Amino acid sequence: MTLLTVWKETDPTSPVLETTDEDEIRAALAELGARFSRWDVHEIASDAALDDVLALYADQVEKVKQDEGYTLVDIVGLSPAQDNYDEVKVASRERFLSEHRHDDDEDRFFAKGAGVFYLHVNEKVHALYCEAGDLVSVPANTTHWFDMGTNPEFVSIRFFHDDDGWVGHFTGNPIAESFATFDQLHARRAQLA
Repeated sequence: MTLLTVWKETDPTSPVLETTDEDEIRAALAELGARFSRWDVHEIASDAALDDVLALYADQVEKVKQDEGYTLVDIVGLSPAQDNYDEVKVASRERFLSEHRHDDDEDRFFAKGAGVFYLHVNEKVHALYCEAGDLVSVPANTTHWFDMGTNPEFVSIRFFHDDDGWVGHFTGNPIAESFATFDQLHARRAQLA
């Protein structure tokens, strides 16, 4: 179940919006220029390679590329079964938890697992808890951060227009430290289910 929680940037304790309704989520994000949609989820074998997962979604990926003009697509995953799991999860989480922006849109589809995108726009923080099947597009130059949790396990497909779009421009703002983490939103989502 996807969850959108919105707070005023000055009050990380009292949400002004909390919803699991897809239409409300889509409408709230559209006001920010962000896109949200859902794809049917394919079952992924436990031993599936990332390229195999990408092949499962080839038709949907091609449609996004055509519709949005993306030329770069990759797939990333993190699993406790990896040899370097502990090392990668700590380094990745620390990097993405810092507020930043990209010169390009950042589209991400969750094929497995979950993650939270935090969009800092119009003096508010919009936390979108994404799960398998969710496709979100963070518009270019939108300040944001991403949390995959303390024990991440996910597979996601990412879209950009060019190599330079991948570069993160960090703001130095410590705002991410004040808002609910992935783990806290995961627990809240379970309460709402």
